[in-house]
Amino acid sequence: MLEKFCNSTFWNSSFLDSQEADLPLCFEQTILVWIPLGFLWLLAPWQLLHVYRSRTKRSSITKLYLAKQVFVGFLLILAAIELALVLIEDSGQGTVPAIRYTNPSLYLGTWLLVLVIQHSRQWCVQKNAWFLSIFWILSILCNTFQFQTLIRTLLQGDNSNLAYSCLFFISYGFQILILIFSAFSEKNDSSNNPLTTASFLSSITFSWYDSVVLKGYRQPLTLNDVWEVDEEIKTKSLLSKFEPHMARELQKAKRAFQRRQQKNSQRNSGARLHGLNKNQSQSQDILVLEEAKKKKKSGTTTDGPKSWLVKALFKTFYIVLLKSILLKLVHDIILFLNPQLLKLVISFTSDRDAYEWTGYVYAILLFVVALLQSLCLQNYFHFCFELGVNIRTTIIASVYKKALTLSNLARKQYTIGETVNLMSVDAQKLMDVTSFIHILWSSLLQIVLSIYFLWAELGPSVLAGVAVMVLLIPVNGILTTKNRNIQVKNMKNKDKRLKIMNEILSGIKILKYFAWEPSFKDQVHKLRKKELKNLVVFGRIQAVITFLLYLAPVLVSVITFSVYVLVDSNNVLDAEKAFTSITLFNILRFPLTALPMVISSMLQAVVSIDRLQKYLGGDDLDTSAIRHDCNFDKAIQFSEATFTWEHDSEATVRDVNLDVMPGQLVAVVGTVGSGKSSLMSAMLGEMENVHGNITIKGSVAYVPQQAWIQNGTIKDNILFGSELNEKRYQQVLEACALLPDLEMLPGGDLAEIGEKGINLSGGQKQRISLARATYQNSDIYLLDDPLSAVDAHVGKHIFNKVLGPNGLLKGKTRLLVTHSIHFLPQVDEIVVLGNGTMLEKGSYSALLAKKGVFAKNLKTFLKLGSPEGEATVNDGSEGEEDDDSGLISSVEEIPEDAASLTMKRENSFRRTLSRSSRSSGRHLMSLRNSLKIQNGNVPKEEEELVKGQKLIKKEFMETGKVKLSVYLKYLRAMGWCSIFFIILAFVMNSVAFIGSNLWLSAWTSDSQIFNSTNYPASQRDMRIGVYGALGAMQGICVFLATLWSVHSCTHASNILHKQLLNNILRAPMRFFDTTPTGRIVNRFAGDISTVDDSLPMSFRSWMLSFLGIIGTLVMICLATPIFAVVIIPLGIIYVGVQMFYVATSRQLRRLDSVTRSPIYSHFSETVSGLPVIRAFEHQQRFLDHNQAGTDTNQKCVFSWIVSNRWLAIRLELIGNLIVFCSALMMVIYRDTLSGDTVGFVLSNALSITQTLNWLVRMTSEIETNIVAVERINEYIKVENEAPWVTEKRPPPDWPSKGHIQFSNYQVRYRPELDLVLKGITCDIRSTEKIGVVGRTGAGKSSLTNCLFRILEAAGGQITIDGVDIASIGLHDLRGKLTIIPQDPILFSGSLRMNLDPFNTYSDEEIWKALELAHLKSFVAGLQLGLSHEVTEAGGNLSIGQRQLLCLGRALLRKSKILVLDEATAAVDLETDQLIQTTIQSSFSHCTVITIAHRLHTIMDSDKIMVLDNGKIVEYGSPEELLKNPGPFYSMAKEAGIESVNDTTF
Repeated sequence: MLEKFCNSTFWNSSFLDSQEADLPLCFEQTILVWIPLGFLWLLAPWQLLHVYRSRTKRSSITKLYLAKQVFVGFLLILAAIELALVLIEDSGQGTVPAIRYTNPSLYLGTWLLVLVIQHSRQWCVQKNAWFLSIFWILSILCNTFQFQTLIRTLLQGDNSNLAYSCLFFISYGFQILILIFSAFSEKNDSSNNPLTTASFLSSITFSWYDSVVLKGYRQPLTLNDVWEVDEEIKTKSLLSKFEPHMARELQKAKRAFQRRQQKNSQRNSGARLHGLNKNQSQSQDILVLEEAKKKKKSGTTTDGPKSWLVKALFKTFYIVLLKSILLKLVHDIILFLNPQLLKLVISFTSDRDAYEWTGYVYAILLFVVALLQSLCLQNYFHFCFELGVNIRTTIIASVYKKALTLSNLARKQYTIGETVNLMSVDAQKLMDVTSFIHILWSSLLQIVLSIYFLWAELGPSVLAGVAVMVLLIPVNGILTTKNRNIQVKNMKNKDKRLKIMNEILSGIKILKYFAWEPSFKDQVHKLRKKELKNLVVFGRIQAVITFLLYLAPVLVSVITFSVYVLVDSNNVLDAEKAFTSITLFNILRFPLTALPMVISSMLQAVVSIDRLQKYLGGDDLDTSAIRHDCNFDKAIQFSEATFTWEHDSEATVRDVNLDVMPGQLVAVVGTVGSGKSSLMSAMLGEMENVHGNITIKGSVAYVPQQAWIQNGTIKDNILFGSELNEKRYQQVLEACALLPDLEMLPGGDLAEIGEKGINLSGGQKQRISLARATYQNSDIYLLDDPLSAVDAHVGKHIFNKVLGPNGLLKGKTRLLVTHSIHFLPQVDEIVVLGNGTMLEKGSYSALLAKKGVFAKNLKTFLKLGSPEGEATVNDGSEGEEDDDSGLISSVEEIPEDAASLTMKRENSFRRTLSRSSRSSGRHLMSLRNSLKIQNGNVPKEEEELVKGQKLIKKEFMETGKVKLSVYLKYLRAMGWCSIFFIILAFVMNSVAFIGSNLWLSAWTSDSQIFNSTNYPASQRDMRIGVYGALGAMQGICVFLATLWSVHSCTHASNILHKQLLNNILRAPMRFFDTTPTGRIVNRFAGDISTVDDSLPMSFRSWMLSFLGIIGTLVMICLATPIFAVVIIPLGIIYVGVQMFYVATSRQLRRLDSVTRSPIYSHFSETVSGLPVIRAFEHQQRFLDHNQAGTDTNQKCVFSWIVSNRWLAIRLELIGNLIVFCSALMMVIYRDTLSGDTVGFVLSNALSITQTLNWLVRMTSEIETNIVAVERINEYIKVENEAPWVTEKRPPPDWPSKGHIQFSNYQVRYRPELDLVLKGITCDIRSTEKIGVVGRTGAGKSSLTNCLFRILEAAGGQITIDGVDIASIGLHDLRGKLTIIPQDPILFSGSLRMNLDPFNTYSDEEIWKALELAHLKSFVAGLQLGLSHEVTEAGGNLSIGQRQLLCLGRALLRKSKILVLDEATAAVDLETDQLIQTTIQSSFSHCTVITIAHRLHTIMDSDKIMVLDNGKIVEYGSPEELLKNPGPFYSMAKEAGIESVNDTTF
């Protein structure tokens, strides 16, 4: 039929059977024309419909669009001309075949369609339709055949079809031009992301990324160079897609879980066994905790709703999954064309009669197949990684969102570190697993297909080889599970080590004060030792696994070939069989290697998924008991309210009935642990409701007892996301007494505050926290002891200007928890709490008249002067202590105090590192050179940062190449000798590899000499034996090299960690002030684990791939020396691409880690400030901040992924060219080569692509991972403080007198700041008691820091008992002084460890100290006594108890000099009194320096030193100073002290 249609032969195979093969013209004009057209017409309608549905606004016309339209227009004209010619030619005789009419008409229709399609794409973001690009490619490929046929006809001199041929050639040219045009991308005004506008060809080859790579090569990339990700994969849209699925799946899972529970409760008989297992599952290395804790623990290990997370994720992202599955499938099928083509090429070279053109066709086919394979594989990877990033983003966002609503009970199960881990580690694990997930099914497919093709080659003898592989799988499985267990164990060690590190860094100040660093250093070293021991075992098992992997292919081929040759004497191994099989075995090797790895990473992901499910499925905060009613007559009403912190513990707030009218100021008073802060928390909905409810009218503002300060400027902290109202802002600053502080801080209110407010004094933080609440114009103010950390006169100022009857907040409802009795007469109503219940309530006068609890307590404090008064206090306190201890031992953890509430124990780790010790004093700048803030005008944003204003330095980010010195440092740590041996072993492996290949090709050449009948057995056995021996040698060499490198790498990471730890502990205090803890912890966590795990792996892989490639190239050159010519240009391109890529990739990885830290630090900041964020209802703002941060990080990760694909596709092209060139060589030189050489060269060339790809990946991996060494090295080089012990040791009993002399002593905090102490000279005699007073920032704390040499002198000196303290070692000095710091910092561990980390004192001494510190009854009442576990930062003790413990520490040390740093600021008056009494009695023989807030605490001192602006303004006994009017006199007057004995309030 088609013959008639064309009027010529349609198909005849004789056409191909010649040296000059060709296709019939009819075939070329029908089938080959209709294939592309059919493709286009089938797809066009769908696409047009799609464009119509999803159209955006039309974009402006570009030159590129016009060019394409014009050229298609030309094609249209050409088709019309051709049709016209045909009509002219055909004069109705019917001589012209039908095909000459139909084709031009088809083309006319098609070109019109193309014009319409191109026009319709104007409404799309992506101007180039993918199917049009494919159509052009198809069309050009199919027309090539006709093109060469027509040219041949013309060359033979046949001009009959000249006009038609010319038209064809012109339109062929135009099509090529249009294809070239459509390869370019058209920019779009709306989107700045080049990916969205990239043309089809550009996006499958990732060429749109070229500009970024070029930019990255010229100069290091910055965040602005990386474009934003698409809207649909931004965090917000991902979360909104995921959440509905999550909610649905979680509901289903919860229902299923309830059904399971009902079933289980019916099967009660098994419960006993169950209990047993529970106890076993608590591993021995966790110290036995109290029973109460155990109960809680076993309660939480029960299973919750299961397996909903994966379902929800799948439903959210299934489209990307399906796309990647499709690509992977295509790739896997194409993969198996290679061995078949190889077989054809070998048979072509062996067969001298084959036509030459078939060889070229095979070579081209090899290239095309490889190219398709590369495109599929890289785009598949791209989809996988994109999916991975999206999942990670979704998880991060969900965890953050969950954290904002999680109930306190659920939150208690996680420390902050663990929650941050969910976000960092677990999300990352899921991301890693998604990129490999398809290997599960694809490796099975590959295994089945390879076995099928191998069977075709070698028959049943394949089964022998496969059996070996199958046997190796369970062996590998056992080893991998063993390794997984080791890793789990190691994670525990790592967690413990990081927990200690966190505490060391949070309490570094205490460690320095007490010279305790060595004790903690040893603790860390012990854990690290365990960790490294596990690492070595892990490495050894890894080496065995590697050995087996290497041995597997060799063993398999040896066994298969031997069996094949031995089974039947007719079987002779020839080149076709051997090399095709080897290629197939190489394909098999990958799935068998990858499968165990994927399975083990799947198992890890399962653990992560469980943890995430438990967290995301946790209960939300139940605020149903808190009712908000706008039309209520009372501001706050408690009705029968009973609240608790944990369901099974006693209630902390019991049956409270309380009405607060709008606009009232109500004071809440009570002893430590009476539930004042819990009352506040109950109102905020932070506690579990037992019964009763609370009704609130209007919005709430909250000031926690421990101020929560964000890392940012002071202004940001006060505005807290609200609009700036300049007038109100200045009023608030003035009222909160912040103006004097702002004058001192560099940069005024734009001064940056470190994380956790590290560079502010306690008072400043408290006032900023108060200012934040005051600025937010709320209806109800909950103030949890905001006056505890400020001096008396500041407290008075704040009360009058903010809280009191005439303050800024007058007319608002205020609930004020306070210990300051002297404000009580001014409040409207007083509520007295005791043990969680309301004891009495009324106005000040009413309560006094009633003579109840309140009146009794007040009286006690008013007669402090008289001896019997003291007795009263003591009795009262002993009673209180007993009462308290009874409570505590019964309940695992009651926040007796707000501190433990606001920052429940998990938050401990951002517990402020001592507050005022870093008092702003360090920034003192005289007003002239500071920003002058006169009459409230805030200066315009200073262009120039004032020196010292930026506290936290930007994290130092290396740019450019990693220096050689870093590599050398690592290699030196490994040991040169080891390195030499490792390299030698790897080289031997390569040699054996080349040898075994050459041997195999010699073996296959036997098949030409002998035929199957006369093949000598001895020859055969020798061939098998040597081949096997060479294979075994490869395995053994790799095994030795791996083992050796494991040991030396572990050695290296041990050395690096030791150096890092030693150096960090010796860093001066200012290093910790200017470096956020997170950044240091990061070195110990991320960077050390990189050096432990990733670096050694990438180092080994790199060696193997590098030598493998060299080996392959050497072998190809041995076979065909001319190939060396091809290697040189390809090598140059390769190195070029590599250089371009590595520069960009490295910088992107750095940007990734720099943008990642803020996500985590913002998260941990959020978790610690949750009560505040929830109280102000700012959850949404924090969510948005987190999403913005995640998006910034996501764009870096995304860009990095693309850069990998960009590279891989280019490298694979080079690999494919190597294959193509070597195939061409084989065809060209086929007369001089034998089949075995061809097989040998090509089978190696085919495996080179993967290795090349891997090599560059490893090079960049090493570059990226070595950055960890670079960052560790940066901190190893941090300058140290003075040595701990010097040559000059003071006498053992020094200081025997405790006589301190300052002579013209000057000091500054950091070199760029002004002096804080400006020449202090004074003489403190032995056993004198000195009180130091002065406004915040006058340099009081700096004075103590100088005594301990936390700050080194800038001039002058201090001598103690005649020894200049600068001349002796720091530990000799600090070990002999004692301080009770302002912030009681405790470490997790036993009580005993907290008192005496070096185990120097006996138990008797410790109990004695505890007795003196009034803690004996409390500790004796604990189940475990001295071994009672203190949680992170002492979260399970109240602040008062912590302060008493610190007093205990001081009593133990019995040193001659004691410094008290505002030690009683956070304690109620009662505890304060206890401490004062103890100090008076126990330290009577010491020199005591007290830095005071409350003047009455120092009225009994021998001398008082008044500091102002770093100078001593007055120095003398209290009597003298009170007589003459001066600074001290006025301060005393403010505090209401007239004479020395008058210590009333």
